[in-house]
Amino acid sequence: MTPSAPPTGAGPGPTRARTPYAYVLRLADDALIAAQRMAEWCAGAPQLEEDVALANIALDLLGQARALLTHAGELEGRGRDEDALAFQREESDFGNVQLVELPNGDFAYSMAKLLFLAAYQELLYEGLSGSQDPTLAAVAAKAVKESAYHLDHAATWTERLGDGTEESHRRMRTAVAELWPYTHALFAADPLSARVAADGVGVDPAALRPAWLRTVGRVLERATLAVPDDGWAPAGGREGVHTESFSLLLMEMQSLHRAHPGVAW
Repeated sequence: MTPSAPPTGAGPGPTRARTPYAYVLRLADDALIAAQRMAEWCAGAPQLEEDVALANIALDLLGQARALLTHAGELEGRGRDEDALAFQREESDFGNVQLVELPNGDFAYSMAKLLFLAAYQELLYEGLSGSQDPTLAAVAAKAVKESAYHLDHAATWTERLGDGTEESHRRMRTAVAELWPYTHALFAADPLSARVAADGVGVDPAALRPAWLRTVGRVLERATLAVPDDGWAPAGGREGVHTESFSLLLMEMQSLHRAHPGVAW
């Protein structure tokens, strides 16, 4: 991992000790897996400038993941660092939502996925920037600016493709419809998220959905696309249940570290 991570602060204090390790880890997993998928576009984007832009977005997400993984390791207190948490866990130990692990598909598919994720992460990090956990608040304060850029980038492409040619509109509409069911898991409340929200260190994900719908709805309207109806809502990522494609992604991501334990650049 090459990008620098924000400082994680000194030893655990009274407030940080109340922040559940599992909560920070699931946020880290969302960012880590999204970064891995986005990095797959490197040298494969439809334009040279887009190659650079998507690589930078992947690095932003990776930087967020690094900081959150490091903090999670500190909260766990078992001596595991960011590399151990990224490369030495099994598939069922990852708590990311299934949305971020889905294959890239075509470019419209990836832009729709980024739109949904970035709109969520901007709201999430905005809320977490006021967390009583100072490390989590510091990570979020930096990440919210990055998420705003990611959202702007994805919104621009969604509008450009949705309001473009007949073919680009068809692909964008298909991507939005196929990915929409996976967005519900972003806002699913559970005992862990309720506890951290009540303690003032986390955010209630369900409370983010109305603002998320307004943001995404405005983008889709400008793209001449309809907001899909709610229906089937796959779940399980937060509990370690993942899609078939995730095992292949994880195998590739962890292959070097597992073949050469302790390897360092």
